[in-house]
Amino acid sequence: MANTGLGTALRHWRDRVSPQATGLPAGSRRRAAGLRREELAQLAGISADYVIRLEQGRATSPSAQVVEALARALRLTQDERTHLFRLAGLAPPSPGTVPRHITPGVHRMLDRLAGTPVAVFDAAWNQLLANPLHTALMGERRGSDLNGVRRTFLSPNTRVRDTPEARDALQAALVADLRRTAGRYPDDPDLRSLIADLRRHSPRFAALWESGAVGQHESARKTIDHPDVGALTLDCDILSVAGSDLRLMVYSAEPGTEAADRLALLGVIGTQSLVEER
Repeated sequence: MANTGLGTALRHWRDRVSPQATGLPAGSRRRAAGLRREELAQLAGISADYVIRLEQGRATSPSAQVVEALARALRLTQDERTHLFRLAGLAPPSPGTVPRHITPGVHRMLDRLAGTPVAVFDAAWNQLLANPLHTALMGERRGSDLNGVRRTFLSPNTRVRDTPEARDALQAALVADLRRTAGRYPDDPDLRSLIADLRRHSPRFAALWESGAVGQHESARKTIDHPDVGALTLDCDILSVAGSDLRLMVYSAEPGTEAADRLALLGVIGTQSLVEER
């Protein structure tokens, strides 16, 4: 039986989100101000054909991961997200799982920081969203590389210059943070799987986990070697969103510096190349 309620809701929510609000080009010859199906698919990381089948009621059992991705792409409120889960025949995530909902307020904040590289992470350091300038700065991340802890221990980002001392401090802080997250969200299967996988494949992570390492993230100055604009020395700040356990990673350059000029250049050439690739 076709799930017309789900399809109707998706079409309604898609129509009210402008492409400009998501960092996509507006283009021309648009019959409506909202997102096209292809654009929603791109933002949610699924195929356009699957979006069509969901809207037409021919796909009736989307996974929780797909529903979560659609809720983020459509900028749903908490109540709308809960409704979307129920329309899909799924129970909304329980309080014992890591929150992955990005509130409309956080979306608006990112809209106003278009000239600043910003990424949003959940409490397990899964990257939920990155604005175009952050993607241009750090590169496109997909799959397992979207988790910052896994990336740090198993596939370090070669663009960031790290001293051994800075890397040790970062790793200890991430492990301590993940331990606190595991205590707050004991029912999250993805979090349990992440920790087990890291303990199995990274001796360094396993040793820090067993030792009860302590640490916390602090503001840091990082040098990023970008393949197009060269080295940028930027301040990196981690901001917490009260009530949601989200973290915003924000990069900024000191005004009047060469890094500020290079970041401005990247805002032109880097984001343009991303649009062309898409």
